[in-house]
Amino acid sequence: MIKAATHDSIAEAAEILKNGGLVGMPTETVYGLAANALDGEAVAKIFEAKGRPSFNPLIIHVADMRQAMQYAEMNEYAQILISAFWPGPLTLILPRKKDSGISELATAGLDTIALREPAHPIAQGLIKTSGLPIAAPSANKSGALSPTTPAHVHDSLGDKVDMILAAGACQVGLESTVLDVSGSVPVILRPGAVTAEMIGQKLDMEIGFADSEDGSEAPKSPGMLLKHYAPNTPVRLNAIDVQEGEALLAFGTDKFMVSHDFPEEMKRNLSEEQDLHEAASNLFSMLKELDKCGAKQIAVMNIPQTGIGIAINDRLSRAAKRD
Repeated sequence: MIKAATHDSIAEAAEILKNGGLVGMPTETVYGLAANALDGEAVAKIFEAKGRPSFNPLIIHVADMRQAMQYAEMNEYAQILISAFWPGPLTLILPRKKDSGISELATAGLDTIALREPAHPIAQGLIKTSGLPIAAPSANKSGALSPTTPAHVHDSLGDKVDMILAAGACQVGLESTVLDVSGSVPVILRPGAVTAEMIGQKLDMEIGFADSEDGSEAPKSPGMLLKHYAPNTPVRLNAIDVQEGEALLAFGTDKFMVSHDFPEEMKRNLSEEQDLHEAASNLFSMLKELDKCGAKQIAVMNIPQTGIGIAINDRLSRAAKRD
């Protein structure tokens, strides 16, 4: 459903986001596939709609620095760059506040968060009207060209998106620059319209680029071939029983797996109702909780290899691999 961006359609799109739906959102870079970043099940719908093969961190769109400070720890680099380039096509990677409320799925279980204040007035209007932080990767099937018009979004995603806010072609037409300022030295993870020279001039230093295949321990930006969060505790997939000393990550009923007196701290259930969106939403947080329970291994019940279950299994297979 394509609707011209008006006061009324923006208000309608905001309600869709509040109710866990997806909206095609115009920005100055490309059209984004927007969901409530606080709602893990809504974020899961992004991955399913895009056919994204694994859980990569998503960029969270905010109204301004004040809202960004609710979700991230600001440092001097960030404050200088926000003053210079926000609103605009610059995404900053910052340490995530532990009580941010942002979905673990949106940040791929990481301790960092990707934040941007878009310059497009419709994107700004949607963020402010909804009152939400908005997770929004490009609104297209994974691997396809990024969409710069409403028609591109419709052609790629069809009825997988609840509404497309139409506001013409995007001005920049290229995804935002992603700059990691979470460490001691800022580094560009993805180049874009805000160049290394522009950033270096503001920070009075030379800005380098990250090697996308440097073997880093965790992904910090979309579109990079980096390893994902993995627990320290070994993971055993497709378990049909629970061995001595193991914790259980269940899906559906677990009454045939463990006895009634099995320690609660050693057990989590991704979705008792076998809802794959709920399972995706819970995956990172529950893996982290079981990683701290003292088990020698985490037994994971079978997840159906369908829909977003494919992405869940991809993520679990990565977690199960040991160096």
